[in-house]
Amino acid sequence: MNRLLTLICALLLLSSCNAAPTEQKQVEEKKDLPTYKIGYMVCNSENETNHRFQPLTAYLSKKLNANFEMKAIDTTNFLHEIDTLDFTHTNSLLYIIMNRFHGVEVLATENKGSLGSRSQGVIIALAKSNIKTVKDLKGKSMLFGPTLAPTGFMAQVDLLQKEGLDPENDLAFYSVPKGSFKHEQVVYGVLFEKYDAGALPIDDVESMTADGKISADDFRIIAKAEPIPYCNFAVTQKIDPAFAEKFKQAILALTPETTMEYEGETIKILKRALVNGFEDAKDSDFDVVREMAKRVNMPPYQKY
Repeated sequence: MNRLLTLICALLLLSSCNAAPTEQKQVEEKKDLPTYKIGYMVCNSENETNHRFQPLTAYLSKKLNANFEMKAIDTTNFLHEIDTLDFTHTNSLLYIIMNRFHGVEVLATENKGSLGSRSQGVIIALAKSNIKTVKDLKGKSMLFGPTLAPTGFMAQVDLLQKEGLDPENDLAFYSVPKGSFKHEQVVYGVLFEKYDAGALPIDDVESMTADGKISADDFRIIAKAEPIPYCNFAVTQKIDPAFAEKFKQAILALTPETTMEYEGETIKILKRALVNGFEDAKDSDFDVVREMAKRVNMPPYQKY
């Protein structure tokens, strides 16, 4: 029995000795790979953004034989972080700001919702209310999305101004939600009659309806803005164009069936990221965003 125990211990020791160099080699190999940082704009919350995009980031590391690190960044902090980033994932307003001031170049746009690679700002009111047009908002209260959300704030201000309404002077008052899930807060603010109307992207209305959080019959969409590109991947000037193209092709090649082993799970990357896929994009696609920003005095064209 003692000889058997000695043999088992020897085999276990030998096994552990053999495993250690292998694990060490893997760590050393990983250290030798180039490291790139992707800044992801916080969508609803930092935790949700990490949950959505960590598997995709790990997939890119494996696909492109590099170390990709992700960082979830609030919209208001993105410009302070841009010099530390190699790639970005932001909305279209942040993109045109970074393109103008930092030379960031778009690679691909997200495809999701009924409008594919575009999003659309809408203004909603309760179906039972007497608010049926933008002009009916005069003297009413309104809840907007984040101020740097192109289809949650900028597009709706554009709609108001086209109808001769100044949000500062013609609304009774307006506000912007604090905390997480701001677009959902807009919907609930209208649903529970704290505000007369709300501004948000149409795909949030669609996704909340699909998830059973709201009933579309409770709301009236009183105005729709011009569809514009929304979330996108872009690359900073520090990255070699050849590698940026490899990154782009890896993103474009993703399909609903693409999976990644991540933290013990087999994850469908696009499903986790809450998108249908990615589409090729060029900078001129965002000219419609630039024109809208100019009309409503938004960055990067604001005049004080």
